[in-house]
Formats: sequence, C-alpha cells, structure tokens
Amino acid sequence: MKLKTDAATMRFGGLTAVSALDLEIDSGEIVGLIGPNGAGKTTAFNMITGVYAPSEGKILFEGRDMTGRSPHSITEAGIARTFQNIRLFSTMSVLENVLVGCAVRERPNWFNSVLRTPGYRKRSKASHDFAMELLAETGLAELADEKATSLPYGKQRRLEIARALASRPSLLLLDEPAAGMNPQESIDLMNFIRRVRDRFDLTILLIEHHMQVVMGICARMYVLDYGVTIAHGTPDQIRRDPKVIEAYLGVE
Repeated sequence: MKLKTDAATMRFGGLTAVSALDLEIDSGEIVGLIGPNGAGKTTAFNMITGVYAPSEGKILFEGRDMTGRSPHSITEAGIARTFQNIRLFSTMSVLENVLVGCAVRERPNWFNSVLRTPGYRKRSKASHDFAMELLAETGLAELADEKATSLPYGKQRRLEIARALASRPSLLLLDEPAAGMNPQESIDLMNFIRRVRDRFDLTILLIEHHMQVVMGICARMYVLDYGVTIAHGTPDQIRRDPKVIEAYLGVE
C-alpha cells in the first residue's frame, strides 16, 4: 500500500472539515478525490502533506506513520504536491523555480558553498541537468530563462508540476491541475499526467472539478461531501451513484 489514511479527521474548533477519511492507494495508481466546493478535499491534502496535523486518525505512507510530521520531512520521505492556487516564486526564472525543488534532496554545507568546492560544483551541475530534464519533459526547456510568472496559465501549471517532481517524489498530489484550462488544454493535461506517471514511476492522487479529466484518467475515485466520504469506486460507479448525483445536483 502506497498511501493509507486511517480515519483521518480534521477539526477546526466546532467544525469538522474532514471526518474519518479512509483512503487506500496502491503504487502506480492515479486516484481522484472529488466533491463539491467546501467538501474538505484540500484539507485532506493538507493533512497528508503535513500542513495540518490530523485531530484524529493516522496518515501512513509506505507503511510508515507520517501523522503530524512537518511538511519538509514529508517531502523528504517522497510526497510532493501542487496547489489549487499556483504558488510559483514570482521573481525567479522558470529554471530557478525547478532548482528550488531539487534542493530538497541536497545536503547544503555553507563552507562548500562559499568555496565552491569540486563536490559542490558536481552537485550543482547534477541539479541543473535534472532540472533541465524535467523542463524538457514538461515542454518548458526553451523557456528556462524566462520569468516564471510571464508564462501562460497552462504552462505555469506544468512548471509547478515540474518543481514538485524535482524533489524526486514517489507520490504526487495534484490540487485541481486543470483549473482554468480550456477543453483542449484539459485533454493535453490528461495525456501529460499519464506520461509523467509512467516516466517517473509515480503514484498520483488528484483533486479535480473538471469531470472530463478526472473520469478520463483515474482508475478509482473517492467522493467527499461536507467532509464525509459518500462514495468510492470506479468512474462508472461514481457517475451513477445516487449520493454523488445528489451532492452535485441536489434534490427536488
């Protein structure tokens, strides 16, 4: 089991944002987490990635208890994410944004950095080469020296994914990667996510409101509503589930 949440619950005062979440994701899967606005999806991501420590329950990654660990510790363990609202370093270039992700796997030493020792130069070159490889994979290599925020919206999304991949994760969490994309961009994104999964041997959990995307690439899906899991199954099962239809469309 790659990722397992065991009754993970997040409370803010008297509000229960996520209640007893039980996710199970196997290696190599692409799994969707969907639900109406305010259902608790991003809160679930925040528990998994250490932004929030669950009020109750556990987060298990590759059999290790990650509950309550810091975000940087969880990233080092092999979990990376993107955000619903793009969070690029606005004053940095495309390449520099990816190099920030590479730094997670480095062990910087101020002495070596100041003197630029052979070991430091070797590590810097390796990071640069890997960052450029990621930019090539995401179709951004020719834009390496451009300011990150000067890119079109869809390419900024790809850059954020490239930066997440730079930390060399085995589990990638994507928070609404198709947000703001037109239909053709969404189709391209589906192919891109599959290619990235295969190329980097990833397991992927994604939040997505764009049903064409999530139904098109996910083997299984979990549905949240007001923090509660109301359905779990294949896209076809989810599409026909009365509770899911009611959550999205309401009842007369």
